[in-house]
Amino acid sequence: MQPTTIRVEQIDPFRWRVPRTGGMRTDGLIFADAELMHDLEGDQCIQQVVNVAHLPGIVGPSIAMPDIHWGYGFPIGGVAAFDEHDGVVSPGGVGYDINCGVRLLRTPLQLDDVRPRLKRLADTLFAQIPSGVGASRSDVRLSPAELDRVLRTGAEWAVKEGYGTPRDLECIEAGGHLDGDPERVSNRAKQRGRDQLGTVGSGNHFVEVGHVAAVFDQPVATRLGLTVGTVTVFIHSGSRGLGYQVCDDYLDTMVRAAAKYGIDLPDKQLCCAPLASAEARAYLGAMNGAANYAFANRQLMGHYVRRSLAAVFSEPVASETDLVYDVAHNIAKFETHDVSGRARRLCVHRKGATRAFPPGHPELGDRFRDIGQPVLIPGDMGRYSFVLVGTAGAYAETFGSTCHGAGRRMSRHQAKKLARQRNVPKELEERGIYVRGATRATVDEEIPEAYKDVAKVVDVVHAAGIGRKVARLEPLAVVKG
Repeated sequence: MQPTTIRVEQIDPFRWRVPRTGGMRTDGLIFADAELMHDLEGDQCIQQVVNVAHLPGIVGPSIAMPDIHWGYGFPIGGVAAFDEHDGVVSPGGVGYDINCGVRLLRTPLQLDDVRPRLKRLADTLFAQIPSGVGASRSDVRLSPAELDRVLRTGAEWAVKEGYGTPRDLECIEAGGHLDGDPERVSNRAKQRGRDQLGTVGSGNHFVEVGHVAAVFDQPVATRLGLTVGTVTVFIHSGSRGLGYQVCDDYLDTMVRAAAKYGIDLPDKQLCCAPLASAEARAYLGAMNGAANYAFANRQLMGHYVRRSLAAVFSEPVASETDLVYDVAHNIAKFETHDVSGRARRLCVHRKGATRAFPPGHPELGDRFRDIGQPVLIPGDMGRYSFVLVGTAGAYAETFGSTCHGAGRRMSRHQAKKLARQRNVPKELEERGIYVRGATRATVDEEIPEAYKDVAKVVDVVHAAGIGRKVARLEPLAVVKG
């Protein structure tokens, strides 16, 4: 189930320990059932869990979620927290797509209202929201000063410009605004971001119209407006070329910093700098700026979704479409957590993982304070996605973190090879799901078989107590990057 040189011990049906050995400073902790662990056979991601455990100042275990798979430096689905004084920050623990995340909108429409106009809605969304590699057909053109404001204030900029309402900000992680420093973002990164705000991008990014197919926690689902039959819209995107460039810019800086501060790296992709260093402060300022860009990007696309709903249905439908929540999947943030009975300020890296704060957490807005933070877990375009809420168990065991999606089980090359003789959009349309993609290759590499069954991932999270199931959503129409 794992490389023979790595010992993995089963703790219970949903937890596996990688015992501390050699240069590891802590254990590894993997959340999975036996079937998901079997799927990891031959995957380098368990070695990456071990590698992360070598980093200075790590607090608690090196954690992997059940959607874990191989990534750059950290595994995708990895969580690690570092002490603010003795720890480090690593771009490999955030990834290239800084603040890749998910937003969920709830419409006032029911399934029967949408089906007769579903194809038109899919076409309208595809026309309204630019998608694909390098897409820059957004109707927003940012001056250098405006882009700096986006990097500094995130979704707040978009709302002030009329793309949404102040109510939206209450439903975004961190209010859609981190402490970004535009001065730490390179001119090359800014150039790449000037014309891409409000665009989906490529790869696994998407806009998906769906409906609530099942409810597991009726009181919480009702509070979130997710009753059976309600039509929803998912938006999955991040910081586009700007975020990619920020990561790329700082990798060389971090390689030099690791050598400068004498940090012994088990993998060069884990290059890092002490949190107290100038290099770390520069990266965090730039990373927060890119995260703000991503928050603004999804806010703008939310505006385009409402505009599309107005065009296909009516203006009242658009105005009554509310934001359920917006969460980051790739981020490093300072948070205060209880560690062995003592409050400690930590830099929590979540790479392909979702914040899952419990009821009562002071960072949650009033509307979520008693139910916990909404957690959005998209699946593949042919099956289903889930809404969860954060739990006290997640806060105690995983620094308030849980999974972020299904997790790939097949490379993009393998997926395209499997889909070569098929007409994937036609297959899905025969099942009542309309797909619009920038290219055939993008659709082919995102076939449902390329992903783990997200229901199995979510079941592990729910059973382990690091998230609680609220509702299952099923797709009706998907716009792929």
